[in-house]
Amino acid sequence: MSFTIEMVDDIRSKAKTGADYPSEVQALKSIGVVAYDYHVETGITHYFSKERKPIQSKSNGLSAFVSEMASREKLQHILKIHQAGQTDFPTFCKQAGEAGVYKWVADLTQMNVKYVDKMENIIIEESIPAPK
Repeated sequence: MSFTIEMVDDIRSKAKTGADYPSEVQALKSIGVVAYDYHVETGITHYFSKERKPIQSKSNGLSAFVSEMASREKLQHILKIHQAGQTDFPTFCKQAGEAGVYKWVADLTQMNVKYVDKMENIIIEESIPAPK
């Protein structure tokens, strides 16, 4: 199944906090998204189908400063509060950049997300939980 950026945008618009992420992932998978990467500095996401053909989003206007120094501890705290629904996506992006996250790469087949610094080092890799 091929998807459009409009289909993706419709799904993404329904998520309000990190607590909504597992359901969002299931919806993205249902339209044929197998992976995506989000670039913190530009606010641009590349979505991939199983044929690995990318569809690029427009910048979401949430470009954020990315620290040169990555902090695993800071990122762990940011992820914990975001996944508990305590922060919205713009706040998460800003805080992730401050923790040195250049991008994150989500593999919806393997059901994991890798948070990567500017040197392409993985700061944290975590599993995507099933929706509640």
